[in-house]
Amino acid sequence: MARIIGRFRECGLEINQEKSRIVYCKDRNRREEHETISFDFLGFTFRPRRCVSERHGLHPNFLPAISRASMKAINREIRSWHVRLKNDKTLTDLPNMFNTKLRGWFVYYGRFYPSELRRIWRNVDGYLVRWVQRKYKRFSGHKRRAWQYLRELAQANPKLFVHWEAGCLP
Repeated sequence: MARIIGRFRECGLEINQEKSRIVYCKDRNRREEHETISFDFLGFTFRPRRCVSERHGLHPNFLPAISRASMKAINREIRSWHVRLKNDKTLTDLPNMFNTKLRGWFVYYGRFYPSELRRIWRNVDGYLVRWVQRKYKRFSGHKRRAWQYLRELAQANPKLFVHWEAGCLP
């Protein structure tokens, strides 16, 4: 760490001592046990994850995916939209309202390890189910039927929402 700090000083840069640390990038070739094997950077958590390749089969690899803090922030924002209360909107209005934000998250966080976004898409679908229950009285109090309706809707209109288009149907 002292050599890194010295090199940065030569370049006129300063390292924040509290935030900086040396991380062991454990993967298929580096199998030692160390205390710190992950770090967060720009909304991603870099850590050993399952990787499948034709050449090596199933093995650990040091890969980025959406961080827990970013996922919480996204879920907090989705909750703030109050989708279930927008029962005055039609089904075509909802994607127009939310797809730009959802697409941005999908493009940024879905680039690496997109399966980690499944929790967020499931959460969006949950809010859509609550919207269906408030919008259509025949689904009020029938969550399972509302999920089934949303599933059929997604299969009939897969391009309606960004995550449905990507294949994450309810």
